[in-house]
Formats: sequence, structure tokens, C-alpha cells
Amino acid sequence: MSVAHADDADDYSRPTGETYHAEKALPSGDFYTGQWRDNLPHGHGKYLWTDGCMYVGEWHRGKTMGKGRFSWPSGATYEGDFKNGYMDGRGTYIDSSGDLYRGSWVMNLRHGQGTKSYVNGDCYDGEWRRGLQDGHGRYQWKNENHYIGQWKNGTMNGNGTMIWSNGNRYDGSWEDSAPKGNGTFRWSDGSFYVGVWSKDPEEQNGTYYPTTTSGNFEWQPQQVFCVDLSECVVCTCQRIPVLPSQKMPVWYGSSEQSSSGNRTKSSVSSERPRRRSVDGRVSNGEMELRNNGSGYLQVDDSESNRSSPLRPLRIQPAKKQGQTISKGHKNYDLMLNLQLGIRHSVGRPAPATSLDLKASAFDPKEKLWTKFPSEGSKYTPPHQSCEFKWKDYCPVVFRTLRKLFNVDAADYMLSICGNDALRELSSPGKSGSFFYLTNDDGYMIKTMKKAETKVLIRMLPAYYNHVRACENTLVTKFFGLHCVKLTGTAQKKVRFVIMGNLFCTGHSIHRRFDLKGSSHGRLTTKPDSEIDPNTTLKDLDLNFIFRLQKNWFQEFCRQVDKDCEFLEQERIMDYSLLVGLHFREASKESATPTSGARTPTGNTDSGNTRLSRADMDRFLHDASKLASIKLGINMPARVERTMRKSDCENQLVGEPTGEFYDVILYFGVIDILQDYDISKKLEHAYKSMQYDPTSISAVDPKQYSRRFKDFIFKIFAEDT
Repeated sequence: MSVAHADDADDYSRPTGETYHAEKALPSGDFYTGQWRDNLPHGHGKYLWTDGCMYVGEWHRGKTMGKGRFSWPSGATYEGDFKNGYMDGRGTYIDSSGDLYRGSWVMNLRHGQGTKSYVNGDCYDGEWRRGLQDGHGRYQWKNENHYIGQWKNGTMNGNGTMIWSNGNRYDGSWEDSAPKGNGTFRWSDGSFYVGVWSKDPEEQNGTYYPTTTSGNFEWQPQQVFCVDLSECVVCTCQRIPVLPSQKMPVWYGSSEQSSSGNRTKSSVSSERPRRRSVDGRVSNGEMELRNNGSGYLQVDDSESNRSSPLRPLRIQPAKKQGQTISKGHKNYDLMLNLQLGIRHSVGRPAPATSLDLKASAFDPKEKLWTKFPSEGSKYTPPHQSCEFKWKDYCPVVFRTLRKLFNVDAADYMLSICGNDALRELSSPGKSGSFFYLTNDDGYMIKTMKKAETKVLIRMLPAYYNHVRACENTLVTKFFGLHCVKLTGTAQKKVRFVIMGNLFCTGHSIHRRFDLKGSSHGRLTTKPDSEIDPNTTLKDLDLNFIFRLQKNWFQEFCRQVDKDCEFLEQERIMDYSLLVGLHFREASKESATPTSGARTPTGNTDSGNTRLSRADMDRFLHDASKLASIKLGINMPARVERTMRKSDCENQLVGEPTGEFYDVILYFGVIDILQDYDISKKLEHAYKSMQYDPTSISAVDPKQYSRRFKDFIFKIFAEDT
């Protein structure tokens, strides 16, 4: 990415907003010819790079936006929609070898419906996701063999049918482009083989049914893998060497370049857009984020700021939440008990389990008690804590859930039971429960009331089926349900559940919101000066609309509908959408997530701290990092600031202001263990007499679900 100096005396002599034809020879050797406005390409124009790349098409304020054609020196071309410099929308890409893709794109990635024609004669027509075949699709080889079915990460995966040109076919399950699981192989003469398929001959099991007594009884199922599928190799997509968004120049004098401190007389004009504060609590005036060298990010103390009645924004470096539980802490023994119990439960030998669980595994009586004497026993180690009993609820179910969520047993045990102590959050939640975090922020442990434990066990079969059917579910991931019972006179029972931590990320979470869609009591009582990155804000504090890419937004809407339907059927209410925002302009962090929490560092250089487009492109096209982007996890997006009317005290959604910020989003549905029991019904009746019934949280699950979705679909929108 280069900086293009395009200043011309003629630019300043023209009225602001006038569009005219210009030819610009840039110091880098690049050349632009086309429509020009306010010292930027705006309209139709052609840009030629010194390395031979060329773009011809529509521009908007210095960025490729609209219809256009980009060509590479290798002969590769892309023709279609552009958005903010990215290939985004409908478009056709022909690579240097002659392979052609025609279909949907999102931020330089094949994403959505599309067709890929390979130069060797193969063709794929179907769904794509993050640059790879994913979803339902049809692949036909040049020899007329073809596969129709499910794909995942570029491989045949799920239910599908392979039909060979000789008339043979396989119907069943696939994994990594090979039969795996239940399936049927049929010959053109009507013979068939039914069984469980695997590349491992020891796992293969089935029955052969010939049409006549003279059938081919010497046939072996492994022939399908080594013979029939030998020519059914899926072609890979050639990597795009240089992305158009990486070639986009940063125009000297534009608002983006101005934020790094390099200004021209056009950039300081009152007509030029400038970076604003990342939070609506600050002011209506124009502000810019600066790293002041002390580790804080704050706005410039400009004249517009001084005239504002609100305080300047200070985004403090995020710190790890909670207090480390060390020896002498009141819950130190409880932590030791918990770690001993988890190590015992996870490390206990168990037979391999299928994802198809029997109903008996969900029986509320399905629990295991283990006694942990201080001196140890045949099955438990000696320990320094007091004697206690340990209970595992539905152990087979939670072991299978961990498998379903791809949790490695060793990593899980190390995270919770390793040498590092847990951290206790400073204050219990409104429910009275205490929360503990693992040192690597991977897991959150919550103490449970008996009623909550009963709710989770009751809904466990439906929960298991839901998360198994919905890979992108937003509901909380549960990994274990346990109980510690202290022996002796106290006989105290502590029940707790282990959950995934939504904010386990290398990105600093600058703002977090707990959103229900109700207004009563949904305002943070802290003064602005005490709000920090660990403060959880509420509905009436929200001053953003979250804008997602088209495909992500559609998937988000579908998943919210499914999750709310599941919670409504289980009579659950009072849940929230927890949202975390990482402002990309507010730190110099790499987009690469790392273990542990990273924070903005002090730096006396006043250079541009915004994550560059090239960094973002490298992030989106690195396979290992790309895999970390999922619905609600590590999602690149934009937020638009909103402003509430001064006369609308309980206005949930403010008016859009047109100010946008690049963010990384994290979100999920939490607190899903509150059913609409008698206490909530009484709370609803009591508060309805004092407040507007539609503004309170305690309402019927059906009404709660409807109100929650109405609110969520107002604050989340498609990025157009």
C-alpha cells in the first residue's frame, strides 16, 4: 500500500464538491485518469500501477466502489462489484491458468452462491463460504462422474451422493472427501452393499446383497477408496497473488491519511470528514483518537471538545478481570476441590461415544459420586484440602458435548486444572452467583442455584439436539455440570457449570453490552469517569448500530430465529445478547488473535494507529486465521454511531448519525437458565402495576422472544 500525493493547485481553485476530468501522474509512477472531486478519484476512472495492474471502473472518495474491472500482469482479471476497495458483490474472476469463477464475493472471498469452471473440464456449482466450497453443491468431473451433496471447508463432508459414469453410485455420509459412516454402494446391475464406511478396514462393517447367486463375492469395500475414488480429486482454487484492496493507495490529503497527522490544506478544510470519537458518550463535536504515550487512548483536546458539556473519551488498556484466588482466599479450598474433581472426571477412562446418545444418558438420575479423602484413595490422589464429595451430572452427555464443540480433553484439563489459579470476579451477578475465569480466559465457571441446575438438566436433551443441529448457534456452550459437597458439620453443597468465555480473544474488548430489548432498569449507573473496558453497559447505554456483511447478516438473522424458537419452546426468558467491540482504529494490535489478553501500548509516535487494509487482507486470507472467523466470533464489521433524542428518555434505538467505525465483533446469547416460574410470574404482576409492562424484563417467554428479536433486528443491520 502506498501514499499517493495528488495535490494540484487547480484542486484548490475549484469549488468544493465540483466533479471534473483529471489526469494525475503520481510520484510513485502510478497514473490516474478520470473523474475527480475534492482531491480524490470520484466517479468513473482508470488507475494504472507501475507493476502492470490496472483498474477501470467506478470510484467513490478515493476507493473503488461500484462496477469495475481489475486486471493483473499475469493475465488474471476480475470484473464485477467493488466495495471499499474489496471485491464484494457479484463478480467474475478468471485466473492466469484459465479457471473461471462467477458468483458472490464478500471482502475478496468467494462467499455465497457461485460456479467454478476449471480449465481441466471439472466444474463446481453451489455454495461457498470464506473462499471454499461449503454448504450444498454439485461437482462434476471431466469424465462425467459427479457428486451432489454437502461440503465443508472445500471437501465433500456430510450427506451426499456420488454417481460414476458407469452407473455405480454411493449414497450416504462423507468426511474429508471419502465415505465415512452409514452409506450404501449400488452397482448398475442392482446389487448393493449397506454398512458403516471407513478408510480403516477394521472399522468397515456391512453386508453385500447381490442380485443373483453369481454376484461378485470377492469385492471388498476398500476398492471404493483405492479404485473408484482415485480419479475423483477436487481441484483447488488458485490463490490470488495480490488483492485489489492491497493495491488501493492512501490518498494524501484524504480523511484517512489526515488521521495519521499528515495534513494538507484540503484535509483541514471544514468540508473534509474527520475521524470521530469511537463512543457517543463523548461529544457531538469532531474528535480524533490519539495514543498519548501513557497507554491511554484519548481524543484531541480541540476547541470543539472544550465546548462540549461531556467529558473526553479515554479508552483505558484492558486489564484481566477478577482477583486471583491464592492461598488465604476464602474460596481457595473450593478452587482446589473443583480442580481435583475436573481432573478426575476428564481423565477417567471412558469408551468412545457416538454422537447419537441414548435417552438414558439424559436421565436426571444419571450422576456419579466420588469421595475425595485428604489422604487419597484407590481412585483419587492425596490433597491438602478438606475431605469432600464430587458429583458429575450426566457425564456422558457433557463428554459428548465437549467432543461436539471440538474441545480437546488435555487442553480443557490444563486450562482449568493447570498450575495457574482461577480468578474470581470482583462482585457476584444479580442472581447471587459467583463467576470464576481460567487464567487463559478460555472458560468461565459459574456457581448455580439448585433451581438453575434443575432447569439445565431438564432442557439438556433439547439443548443437545439444538447445538448439534445448529453449528453456528449463539447460545452459551456448556462443557460440564458438577457439585462439590463438603463433609463434616457444614454439609455445604456448591453446584457449578463450566461454560465457554465469549471474550476469549487476543483483541482488547473496548466496549461490552448486555442487551435484552427492555428499558426498565437498563441503564448503567456508573458515571462516565468510572466506565472502563470491563464495564458491562446496557440497552439504554447503547449508541451503535452493528452493520454486518450481507451473507453474515442473513446467517445471523436465521440463527437468532432458531435460537429464540428453541428458548421459547423450553420456556426460557430473561436471556441477553452479550456483545463485545474491538475498535480497530483504537490500537496497534495485529488482527492475529493470540493467547492471553493484549492491550494498546504506550507510544510517543503520533502515527496512524488504524489497522491497515493490507493487514486485514492478510488476516482474511491466512487459512489458520480465517478459520477463527465464525458467526459471533472474531467478525470484521462496522458500527454506526447513533444519537438519542433528548426528549425520549427510554428510546431504545437512537437515530443513525452516519459516523462509521471498523470493529471486530464478538457476541452470543447468555443467561439461558431462567425459566418462567412462579417467582417470575409474581415479579411480572408486581412490576406491571408500577411500570409499563412492555418495559420490564420479566414477561412470558413468547412475548420475551418476540420483543428480543424485534430489538436485535433493529440494532443489527446489513452493511450496504
